[in-house]
Amino acid sequence: MSDSNQGNECVAGGSDGADDHELMRRTAAGDHAAFAALVRRHQARVLALAYRLLGRWDAAEDVGAEAFVRVYERARNYEPQAQFTTWLYRIVANLCWDQRRRWSRAPAPLPEREDAGGKPADAIERDETRQAVRRAVASLPDRQRLVILLHRFEGLDHREIADITGWSASAVESCLVRAYARLRELLSCEKSK
Repeated sequence: MSDSNQGNECVAGGSDGADDHELMRRTAAGDHAAFAALVRRHQARVLALAYRLLGRWDAAEDVGAEAFVRVYERARNYEPQAQFTTWLYRIVANLCWDQRRRWSRAPAPLPEREDAGGKPADAIERDETRQAVRRAVASLPDRQRLVILLHRFEGLDHREIADITGWSASAVESCLVRAYARLRELLSCEKSK
C-alpha cells in the first residue's frame, strides 16, 4: 500500500488503536464495538468508491450497507493475506458490478448539475470540467472505470489494484493505459463541443 494509505490500516477510527486485522479477529469473537470501529474507519471511503462506480448516492449507500453486512458475516472465516482494505474494496467492487448488471448495463445516471447561481467564472469552469470528467468516467466500461477510480481517486498502485481485482499487475496496467487513453479521447471530444 502506498505510504499515504498505510496509516489508515492501524490507527484511524478508534477502538483503542487496534489495526483492522485485530478488529476483524475481535468481530469474529462477537465484539460489536470492534465491528463498529471498522465501519467508522472505512465507511466514508466505501461510500465514495461505490458512488464513483454507480453514480447514485442511494445505490452507493445500499452497497455500503451490504458490504459491511458481508464483512460481519464473513468475519469468522477472514484470513488476513493482504491489507483489510484490499479485501473490503473487492467486496464493494463486486457488489457494484452486480448492481450495474441489474440495471441492465445501462450507463449509471449522473447527478444533476447544480445551478451556477452567482459563482465566479473560474468556479463555473471548474464545475463544468468536473462534470465532463464524471460523464467521461461514467461512460467507461466497468473494468476501466474500476481501475481508474482505484488508481486516480483512491491513490492505489498497480499491485494493490491487482490484489483487489484478482487480475495480474500487467492486466491492471494494460487496463489503465486503455482507460486513460479513452478518457483523453472522451474529454477532447467534450472540449470541442
